[in-house]
Amino acid sequence: MQKDNSTGTPSTPAGRLRHRRRSHEVIAEDGKANGNDLLVHDSNKYKSMLIRAYSSIWMIAGFVFIIYMGHLYIMAMVVVIQIFMARELFNLLRKTHEDSQLPGFRLLNWHFFFTAMLFVYGRLLSQRLVNTITSDRFLYRLVSSLFKYHMAICYFLYIAGFMWFILTLKKKMYKYQFGQYAWTHMILIVVFAQSSFTVANIFEGIFWFLLPATLIAINDIAAYIFGFFFGRTPLIKLSPKKTWEGFIGASVTTMISAFVLANIMGRFPWLTCPRKDLSTGWVHCDPGPFFKPEHFTLPGWVPQLFPWKEVSIMPIQWHALCLGLFASIIAPFGGFFASGFKRAFKIKDFGDSIPGHGGITDRMDCQMVMAVFAYIYLQSFVVPQSISVDMILDQILMNLTLEEQQALFTKLGDILQERLFGQP
Repeated sequence: MQKDNSTGTPSTPAGRLRHRRRSHEVIAEDGKANGNDLLVHDSNKYKSMLIRAYSSIWMIAGFVFIIYMGHLYIMAMVVVIQIFMARELFNLLRKTHEDSQLPGFRLLNWHFFFTAMLFVYGRLLSQRLVNTITSDRFLYRLVSSLFKYHMAICYFLYIAGFMWFILTLKKKMYKYQFGQYAWTHMILIVVFAQSSFTVANIFEGIFWFLLPATLIAINDIAAYIFGFFFGRTPLIKLSPKKTWEGFIGASVTTMISAFVLANIMGRFPWLTCPRKDLSTGWVHCDPGPFFKPEHFTLPGWVPQLFPWKEVSIMPIQWHALCLGLFASIIAPFGGFFASGFKRAFKIKDFGDSIPGHGGITDRMDCQMVMAVFAYIYLQSFVVPQSISVDMILDQILMNLTLEEQQALFTKLGDILQERLFGQP
């Protein structure tokens, strides 16, 4: 008897066709090297543009509403995006035949996913949750105890999943199962290691989430428009529809937008103030020197017809130019990476949840790269590195019990009294 070496791939032509359709396979190599795949040569470009524009309007409207609702709602949006991205990436290497022989195997992937979510968000939000419930002594003690053992809880949840995986190993399915195990961990790194920076940016001030995300959207839209009308020169083989005209036009547009938008967003404390707890009220704070306008007198050689003799520029606008430069030059490589990844798996899009755009992952490729850079730039060049009273208080509230805090208060009072009045 001839042994069947297939691993779930349908053997009939009809089965192979159905498998391709499930993978959204629309890859044609011929003719792309000579630029025949450019948007200017696409006979259906106006139809696709209308579909893309319609979806973009709905996404932008929903995005603006969530931004208005505040920090917690933005974080909830990020969580939803993470779940959709994980689902799309999990499905990428799924094989129905193998999964049918491994009941509960898909559930194991989600077990690892939500364990990673508990670990990441627990570390990010622990202090803010403590700050929110300090008035309730019982809740404060309960939450403090949970966070004290947070890492141990997450570790044992992971070990439980690891044991679950070992116990479900099945003969002749080892390669597929270990491949899925490795793929799941790669997804966790891609989704959480990068999107955790997004959540950190949100609580440092919505400005540090909104401006980078907006710049990526502007760069993407501008590249599409310039490439749509003027694109003639292919940019990179991984993305045959990308052109130098679109790339350069988008770069200029993004840099100008960064400088202007930073000035507009920097005027609203709701966007610039960090959130120290998990409440939903409006935030008010001293915006700091980066968000206070500095006035510059224009030199005499400026034409007399220029309507202003003096301009006001916030220091944050110069930092915004760095964000704009990264969004224009470096962040698109996240899209190129995703394009190469899709070509390796012979798929057109990661999903079809957004008409005209593909899946959620197709929209988030550049955003993830940008969020990491925005956080690193913020911590390296904007946030002061010296120890502050707020930082010390955060450590005290997080790591000391209520009795230890009272003892510290008494001891500190004695020290201050001795220094001020010379009395023990």
